[in-house]
Amino acid sequence: MGGLIPIVIFAVVLILFFIVISNFKIVPQAQVYVVERLGAFNRELHTGPHILFPFIDRIVKKVSIKEQVADFQPQPVITKDNVTMQIDTVVFFQITNAKLYTYGVERPIAAIENLTATTLRNIIGEMELDATLTSRDTINTKITVILDEATDRWGIKVNRVELKNILPPREIQDAMEKQMKAERERREKILQAEGDKKSQILVAEGEKESKILKAEADKQAEILHAEAEKEAMVLRANAVREQKILEAQGEAEAIAKVQEAVAESLKKLNEANPTQQVIALKSLEAFQKAADGKATKIIIPSEIQNFAGLAAGLKAIVDNDDKAQK
Repeated sequence: MGGLIPIVIFAVVLILFFIVISNFKIVPQAQVYVVERLGAFNRELHTGPHILFPFIDRIVKKVSIKEQVADFQPQPVITKDNVTMQIDTVVFFQITNAKLYTYGVERPIAAIENLTATTLRNIIGEMELDATLTSRDTINTKITVILDEATDRWGIKVNRVELKNILPPREIQDAMEKQMKAERERREKILQAEGDKKSQILVAEGEKESKILKAEADKQAEILHAEAEKEAMVLRANAVREQKILEAQGEAEAIAKVQEAVAESLKKLNEANPTQQVIALKSLEAFQKAADGKATKIIIPSEIQNFAGLAAGLKAIVDNDDKAQK
């Protein structure tokens, strides 16, 4: 009996240890545990270690507070112009209140899916087919606002709703493809016509600019040619003027030289005190030079006629001297 008591004590301690260990909880990051005490909500356990009261506290739900994505199956919707389409949606949501999420609604994901489908039908039912296909952003914004407001009492925050696919009926798709093809062909023709128009405009502008540039070049060439002729005429006039100036200066210098020579000659004659016979002889020499010209008439001064006999006498004397020397 004495050996059984330690075994019982050890067993009790071991059971108490396992009970304590089993009620020691560590809540991981981005999760919240909802705890009930005796069947009623007690508290939320956030990230970190926690200890529960054995047999009294119970974790009823482990809630992830990370953003979640729910991809729902395509839903049939009817537009305002009675076209049935299949639209599937993607909802991005986050749990902000673990208590409301636990006790607010049964099967919250299914509730969000059904609420999304009904909201989508209401929005698309007020729009025509063309507006539905071109207004995705508008539809997304409306669904997001409605879902966020409706799920707020469930502790859910709807961040974004996206229309993943919009699938109209096959005949509508064929008609749309034909319409798009016709529209593309029309735009192609318009673009081609605009391209041809711009090309013709550019060619015309190029020809116009070419003619303008050519006219300006011809004008500039004529101006340069006229300026060159003007400068040439000025240079020729300057050259002629310089030539005349030089000739006049040469003639003036020649006349001055002649006058100086004549003055020097007269000076020397005066210094030599010439006789009357020498003066007469010089007069004859000057008359001889005058007679060498092309004049048809020569007027002989009377003084030279008086000296003609003297010249004949001098000639006879010279002839006699030559004969005597021979």
